[in-house]
Amino acid sequence: MTQVPARWKGTCQVGQDFNSSLCNKKLIGARYFNQGVLAANPDVIISMNSTRDTFGHGTHVASIAAGRSVEDVSFFGYAKGTARGVAPLARLAIYKVLWDEGSLESDALAGIDQAVADGVDVLSISLSYRTIDLYENPIAIAAFGAMEKGILVSVSAGNRGPNFATLLEGIPWAVIVASGTVDRWFAGVLTLGHGVTITGWTMFLARATVRNLPLYYNKTLSACDSAELLAEAPSGIIICVQNSEFPEFSDQIRYVSESNALAAVFISDDTSILRSTSFPYPGVVITPKEGKTVIRYASNSLAPTASISFQQTIIGKQPRPAPAVSASSSRGPARSYPGILKPDIMAPGVLILAAYNPYVSVANIGSNIALSSDYNLESGTSMACPHISGVAALLKAVHPEWSPAAIRSAMMTTANTLDNTQKPIKDMGHDYDVATPLDMGAGQVDPNRALDPGLIYDATPQDYVNLVCALNYTREQTQTIIRSSYNCSNPSTNLNYPAFVVLYDPLEESTTKTQRFQRTVTNVGDGAATYKVKVKRPKGSVIAVSPEKLVFRKKNEKHVFSLTIRYKTYKEYVINHGSITWVEEKGNHTVKSPIVVTPAEPS
Repeated sequence: MTQVPARWKGTCQVGQDFNSSLCNKKLIGARYFNQGVLAANPDVIISMNSTRDTFGHGTHVASIAAGRSVEDVSFFGYAKGTARGVAPLARLAIYKVLWDEGSLESDALAGIDQAVADGVDVLSISLSYRTIDLYENPIAIAAFGAMEKGILVSVSAGNRGPNFATLLEGIPWAVIVASGTVDRWFAGVLTLGHGVTITGWTMFLARATVRNLPLYYNKTLSACDSAELLAEAPSGIIICVQNSEFPEFSDQIRYVSESNALAAVFISDDTSILRSTSFPYPGVVITPKEGKTVIRYASNSLAPTASISFQQTIIGKQPRPAPAVSASSSRGPARSYPGILKPDIMAPGVLILAAYNPYVSVANIGSNIALSSDYNLESGTSMACPHISGVAALLKAVHPEWSPAAIRSAMMTTANTLDNTQKPIKDMGHDYDVATPLDMGAGQVDPNRALDPGLIYDATPQDYVNLVCALNYTREQTQTIIRSSYNCSNPSTNLNYPAFVVLYDPLEESTTKTQRFQRTVTNVGDGAATYKVKVKRPKGSVIAVSPEKLVFRKKNEKHVFSLTIRYKTYKEYVINHGSITWVEEKGNHTVKSPIVVTPAEPS
């Protein structure tokens, strides 16, 4: 890599098992912050008093954002290939603020402030706090200062889904990232004795094949919910059936592993199994529909047999389309401020392969063989967040003049709302219903399209000051967020944001109301362009956009438009959504923004 930029003010802080020589042209900063923890607990001894990662989470998310290319890596044979971060040529600076001995908000605030002072371009924050109010949230407070310096802040949405309004990190001046699946399937191939093959899910890690073993089905034992009952199971492959009355999948594996059975076929429709890397026993998970075929064969054959092969990775062809919103991803509207769409956007966050701490156990075979690895598969919005951070770094490199709001706008207005079957993205947490913007924001990020969005919705630091001033906070609370002198002469919640959220009170009688928004779009295309509006109205709504055509004569020209929505409210919790799209005439740009009509508070 090239020399470290002269503008960089960071350093590599010496600490336990970490000296400054470990930094280089890639890792250009490393600092740690625990003064808050030590002040609150004077007798505590920090077990690893340095930036050194003792868990693996920090290493993993840094690798996703900016890891260099490494060939021939895998997770014990799964996901084999070349690992590479989203922005492999970006530099990394690491700020450790969480500790095994505890964590304090003051340390997080100090770490983020230091990153801003050091001169980072993008902040990736894969953590969240349970505080709701913006003036009590250290990430919201520190992110405001970062935004003022032109630094984009990307924050994980949290893993409290799939219920309504479980998202706490509703920071208007940060990008809040939801988690989605990818089109990769870790498979085991079950071959029945009469030649029928079924591809199911497995993450059994041993390089092994179960060949031509007796296949056993007994309706009484098939619950696999008792080690005592399974003691009667013969040696071979046992069929286990799971439903809501039966134990968790992990319990079934434990009971079966204590039996005489050598392997198992698990029949389940529990999608949470497909996020787990804990698969210590040789087996494969198949759907109830596929299970009928297996049970019929086992029940009607004199000597049924089966084989299972493991460590299969399938790309693009799986039982469910991708991406889909992961069930655990926190849902909007954000409780801290529901008037702006959160999450903003979705990125891959389910079973993501990235670098890890090789001294930490990541999986087991059986009950007593612990395995570690240089690379690990992890899931959560923590993994989605650095994808967006990496994309933001790429956009900043190509468009250094863009503000954080412009970068966010480019990602949101070009995001995909269709999966790989060209149908609307689904929600794993609600039986694969169509996902709403409260689940996935504007959609799945599309880095290539975001490089050339056509139009952007920009916002200045003063726009965010105006928003904070309109939130009915006390002077002290407002000062806590802004942390500098400010001008509250023009308070406004009408932030120039690439989405439209209409809130209603479900405790009121059903009626019809009207709300008006105003937005300004900037032409960032190559030159003159004309755009016409296309509206997909939410159910029960009527939308008027004025003007319906925007004519730009040159690059960086701005135009203002208004959107008025007449909408129906409900005396129940109903979410309706649609979109507004500016379509370029005689061009390739489409600039899409979601519209959501939603209850303001969770039931």
